[in-house]
Amino acid sequence: MPLRKVEVQEAPSPLTGEGWGEGEKHLGEAWALPEPPPSPQPSPTRGEGAKPTQHADVLIIGGGMVGMALACVIAKQGFEVHVVEEQQPKPFDPAQALDLRVSAVSLASQNVLEAAGAWAHVLAMRATPFRRMLVWDAAGMGDTRFDSRKIGEPFLGHIVENRVLQLALWQAAEGVEGLQIHCPAQLDGLNIHAHGVVALLSDGTSVHAKLVVGADGAHSRVRDLAHIGVTSWDYDVEALVATVKTQAPQQDITWQRFTPSGPQALLPLPGHHASLVWYHAPDEVARLLALDEADFLAELGRSFPRELGAIEALVGHGSFKLTRRHAQTYAKPRLVLAGDAAHTIHPLAGQGVNLGFMDVAALAEILIQARARNQDIGALHVLQGYERRRRGENLLMQSGMDVFHHLFKPAHGVVPLLRGALLRLANDLPPLKRMLTRRATG
Repeated sequence: MPLRKVEVQEAPSPLTGEGWGEGEKHLGEAWALPEPPPSPQPSPTRGEGAKPTQHADVLIIGGGMVGMALACVIAKQGFEVHVVEEQQPKPFDPAQALDLRVSAVSLASQNVLEAAGAWAHVLAMRATPFRRMLVWDAAGMGDTRFDSRKIGEPFLGHIVENRVLQLALWQAAEGVEGLQIHCPAQLDGLNIHAHGVVALLSDGTSVHAKLVVGADGAHSRVRDLAHIGVTSWDYDVEALVATVKTQAPQQDITWQRFTPSGPQALLPLPGHHASLVWYHAPDEVARLLALDEADFLAELGRSFPRELGAIEALVGHGSFKLTRRHAQTYAKPRLVLAGDAAHTIHPLAGQGVNLGFMDVAALAEILIQARARNQDIGALHVLQGYERRRRGENLLMQSGMDVFHHLFKPAHGVVPLLRGALLRLANDLPPLKRMLTRRATG
């Protein structure tokens, strides 16, 4: 069976701290706590030495790409913002090896990073623009090409290391008035009430905010404490990722090829480097990773197309499982989810981080509009406006990737014929190609 459905999970109750089944009995009780005074004091269980309660408009749990982008954007608009993050990103060293984790940053996401004040920092480190995209079937059934010039844009996007994106956002956050970062710190607990939310942090701090944002990744602590369930599927393949040094410099093109063994992709990196992605059965991925460098590079040379050129060295490689997740809701009173805490997606189209940045754009706009209308930014009806804007869009992209997964996985019979026909159709109809190209830019 190509997909394995995982039962919907409900998080443990933050009131009882008990297990999954017991937590379901308390579903919703955290949202009906006795109403405390507007300025609550730290919990007495924290001891006499507890720090004074700090106050913010928005408390963001997670200082990764999505969380810090949101923090910078709304702090620049006058919101008092606190961010909680376990680990500060390391300084950039031009001599350091390229990160295995890279993202294809769309033009729309670039706009978000510019609004956050981070894009100039990205360009000062490392980013590789790409103007063209080639997609083809190895069996010769069809192909399609996309070019930014067809839509009047200089680029389709940039390939950027994830750690460069995060560091650029942290650099942008320096000196932003009204933005405070708690690091290293973790979220220990949440107390939601009518006037706001009190977060208890591992460094002894308590923060009272009008709104808490869970931007703390796929295994979100905020989502668990809010009893928000997740529907998820594990795909039947894994992604093998390798950063390689090639004999010839990479061009301004990213490509994807569909082969009998699984889809392959190339993302150009600075100079003579490239990021290769190979979607394969888990046992085959394990076999490939167990090879020594010479045998691994020989396998790549045999399996990847000649467009890659000769491979000189392996910089690094690894693998990760592919899981589709979607939170059952993005919003509850005084609490909202964004980025991977709300959704994860098959990486075939490279849209994961772009969906997260679009969450940032939508949520920031909703909060700014609510403040302009003198609305409570933590009110459920305000936050549901954000969910209405993003949930359907994210679900559509997830479902589209499910179709791609089935259509472009190894197959025989009519599937390759259908796959080739769709590629040819996308290539032969200029209006459709322009629409798809525009869609790829965000």
